[in-house]
Amino acid sequence: MTNTGGDDCIFCRLLAGRVPATFLHRDARCSVFMDIQPVNPGHILVIPNAHAPSLADVAAGDVGHMMRLARHFAAALRASGLQCEGVNLFLADGAAAMQEVFHTHLHVFPRYRGDGFGLRFGPHYAVQPRAELERAAGMIRQAAPPFEAESRPEETT
Repeated sequence: MTNTGGDDCIFCRLLAGRVPATFLHRDARCSVFMDIQPVNPGHILVIPNAHAPSLADVAAGDVGHMMRLARHFAAALRASGLQCEGVNLFLADGAAAMQEVFHTHLHVFPRYRGDGFGLRFGPHYAVQPRAELERAAGMIRQAAPPFEAESRPEETT
């Protein structure tokens, strides 16, 4: 497995076999394993094998592969017999977004009514005037490099 986070990264240590993990899937690009502190039973993590502290650091093809794996295992959660009325995908990118392990990881966890999990909306959560949306969009467009769509790779899972 490829990684460069070294001993500072718990997920790199996990991939290297220096920390125990319960894997559901491993391939040359990504790995899927059980979260040791689950939101609900069945909570899994999907990570790129190459160390990438933020989403922008993950190879574009690996991001797509992560999503295909999340889709595959979300369906498995629903069919597993675990309590699962729905599935959340959650990726925290940066400390302000609640990222605690700085190796990009996508949470896939089962949800059910009354499970006690939730996200709170902040004070800015309200319908915004169109002018404010246009101003923010202009700033994002100016900062974004040209987007180059990739050809769709063959599905492997």
